[in-house]
Amino acid sequence: MSVFSQRPFSERTAIWLHQNGLHPLLAKLYAARGVTKPDELSLDLKELLSPIELKNCISTASLLADILERKEPILVVADYDCDGATACAVAIRGLKMLGGSDTPIQFLVPNRFTMGYGLTPEVVELAAQQVPKPKYLITVDNGIASEAGVDRARELGMEVIITDHHLPGDRLPNAMAIVNPNQPGCPFSSKALAGVGVMFYLLVALRAELRKRNQFTVDTQPKIENLLDLVALGTVADVAQLDRNNRILVSNGLKRIRAGVSQAGIQALFQAAGRDSSKANTFDLGFAIGPRLNAAGRLADMTLGIRLLLSDKPDEAIELAYELDRINRERRVIESGMQEAALALLAEDELTGSMEDRPGICLWNPEWHQGVVGIVASRLKERFNRPAIVFAPADSHSEEELRGSGRSLTGFHLRDALDIVSKREPGLILKFGGHAMAAGLTIRKSDFEKFDALFQQVAKELLNDEILERRHIHDGNLGLSDFTPEIGDLLAEEIWGQGFPQPSFYGEFEVIQQSLMKEKHLRLQLRPCDSSLPGNAAFTGVWFNRTQALPAKAKLAYRLVTNRYQGQAKVQLMIEAHDEG
Repeated sequence: MSVFSQRPFSERTAIWLHQNGLHPLLAKLYAARGVTKPDELSLDLKELLSPIELKNCISTASLLADILERKEPILVVADYDCDGATACAVAIRGLKMLGGSDTPIQFLVPNRFTMGYGLTPEVVELAAQQVPKPKYLITVDNGIASEAGVDRARELGMEVIITDHHLPGDRLPNAMAIVNPNQPGCPFSSKALAGVGVMFYLLVALRAELRKRNQFTVDTQPKIENLLDLVALGTVADVAQLDRNNRILVSNGLKRIRAGVSQAGIQALFQAAGRDSSKANTFDLGFAIGPRLNAAGRLADMTLGIRLLLSDKPDEAIELAYELDRINRERRVIESGMQEAALALLAEDELTGSMEDRPGICLWNPEWHQGVVGIVASRLKERFNRPAIVFAPADSHSEEELRGSGRSLTGFHLRDALDIVSKREPGLILKFGGHAMAAGLTIRKSDFEKFDALFQQVAKELLNDEILERRHIHDGNLGLSDFTPEIGDLLAEEIWGQGFPQPSFYGEFEVIQQSLMKEKHLRLQLRPCDSSLPGNAAFTGVWFNRTQALPAKAKLAYRLVTNRYQGQAKVQLMIEAHDEG
């Protein structure tokens, strides 16, 4: 069942925000997203939360200052997704800027197909073989669950500094230092920092520590804010909650990209994606730039993506960006085939209506690609409005194991659900981790049916009708005067994302014309039913991945964007849902 409802807002707050200089439409949208005071509109860097509040951040910065002073070898151990890659680039660039130019600083990113996720003992052993052998390992976007890896590092004479944002397990690793807003006892009020945000905060604290040591002054200190384009990309691509602190980071990063002063690698990714970096927005980062960078970790080796983000040579960056673009196109083909196969497995349930009785989706196929299971899980979750976990063989060396990736609905905490399964049947899940909306796990192939049954049981207990309702929350009707390219541009410039959702509007339209693009997308000509626009104007609408025709009149939820083609700017409606009620 689909339920359409308008996001509530205070008219009084909207008027107040408008009186303080905000466009009336934005004032309404901001009021509906919890902004109550004009001073909350400021996204200046000086409004960032202090690193002092981030547990262990100041003491870890002091440790890093000592390490850089002694010029002891450092190895950054990254995760293989966009957040991990950007966090790695921020760490290396930042440490080099802050006195580490003569310090041996390398990076290592595990191969997801052979080593799995995080600082495993196998990764540590590989780290120990680097030349020169690192004295310190710094994890970025991983490590909080790596007890065995940290212990192995100490056995091999290496200390570990963990920077992460994932939820910890029952016990913390015995690391030299841990910086993670989600660790027990951390008072930092923004628990939504991405891995790249945590590393940036550590660099802010390190710079302050080096100022205290008279390495430089406020006037001569390195400008680590120049790394905010990387922070913005990693934060948005990791779908981090855009609380005010994250919006400050993202806003300032986007300013650098729009001004043409971002890293060569990010400029090259915009070029490869065919996007105008001078008009960069969060949608670009999440749906055009992030996926191209992520493709390296999904199908190949994220080393390629990190090399791109560390490159200062435009020609080299362009070459690497187009290679990532090629890999991303390959990923799309693989994803399409896997999605088709998954839907075929579910076709009978869908046909008979028994999908309604299935609280969760668990699937696997021996031919599926481990690097793409998370995307397919996300597509299935969206289509069936059910938590979904998709598995593939773990790797060629371990045909007995399956590695899965899950995506969830708001209100169903996926990691907690897996924790319940693991406690009810100890040893069934070999390892798992993640958060409310996404998680990864490894099981034995022979245990798939048992896991499926237990997961379905837990999902049945935790899900309810309210969670399973397909909710379309919109921002109400747009005034006819708002259907302009200028409003599309105004909306595109704002910082929207997880927890601060992109505006979706609602209205009834006359469907003048409809046809299919590339046999899978619906292209529409729409006229608002209450239209008094000059010439009774109509607008182009596009509904991606929809082939079913609409009736002559339709109530639609949509996003308003500005489409530019051959120098002309026109309004375009991106359709999200049809209210059939």
